[in-house]
Amino acid sequence: MKLLNLIHKFKTKKILVVGDVMLDKFVWGRVSRISPEAPVPVVEVTKETETLGAGANVASNIASLGGNAVLVSVIGQDVYGNALLGMLDQQHVNSDFMVTDKSRPTLSKTRVIATNQQVVRVDREIKGSFATQTQNKLLQNLETAIAGVDGVIISDYGKGVINTTVLKKVIMLANKKGIPVTVDPKIENFKKYKKITTMTPNAKEAVEGMSAGKAETEQDIAKLGLRILKLLDSKSLLITRGEKGMTLFEPGGKVTTIPTRAKEVYDVTGAGDTVIATMTLALACGASYLTAAEIANFAAGIVVGKIGTATASTQELEKTIMEFYQK
Repeated sequence: MKLLNLIHKFKTKKILVVGDVMLDKFVWGRVSRISPEAPVPVVEVTKETETLGAGANVASNIASLGGNAVLVSVIGQDVYGNALLGMLDQQHVNSDFMVTDKSRPTLSKTRVIATNQQVVRVDREIKGSFATQTQNKLLQNLETAIAGVDGVIISDYGKGVINTTVLKKVIMLANKKGIPVTVDPKIENFKKYKKITTMTPNAKEAVEGMSAGKAETEQDIAKLGLRILKLLDSKSLLITRGEKGMTLFEPGGKVTTIPTRAKEVYDVTGAGDTVIATMTLALACGASYLTAAEIANFAAGIVVGKIGTATASTQELEKTIMEFYQK
């Protein structure tokens, strides 16, 4: 089967992920009383967990799918940065090209959850431009790392790593090398991702990125997608649409909607990371845009059936595809 043959090739490909990374921390507990100090619940902690977030989760998805992931980003010189590097090592993600900035903290989000309800979220971050020294080191590492890869993912979470200079540099280098360059977009930079291979916004991001009205009908989505494709001079575009599946746009006005393959949806957290990781691996293996989107759709269907930020393994992906086509 064509899809399975492509998945088998994932292990031969190396994908560079450039963008923001963060550590997602979860503090789990229960509430049985209100604090006497203030009208807030007292959470009795039962466990604490950590997962990779943003671009680090994209890299984790690539590794989980059998591919080789290389990460270029910025972390702080702190315990959160050390924890993130340790987790990347466990996931077999190459973090040799990470840059440490002593003046900024490693991005992190700590969610306190009591009885399955989020009580509060604590963010550690400094947004905006990096120091010149950090920026230069990032660009230098990017140029070195891209030499040995088969595809590039720009994972933009609007935290500072992806700016106009970095964006132009990575797209130029990827196009010069003749490898796929894909984008998980942020609204602020939406119209700057020009001459890429594909972009994977969800419907809300596509609407807001183009300052468009609502895109509720199939006709609305088709018009919006073709506008984006033309504006960015992109080779393709994939809009993810939740329970409505995904819609792929290709040059020449070809529009294809792929129904969702999710059996059950428990949590959509990180599904976008899975989509772009899978699609980029498939494109690096020589898949057509439609075939790459189909494989990504199956992978997303697996991930939304899990609780929390999750990944799909090669074995799960192969099993899901085989079961679908044997019906």
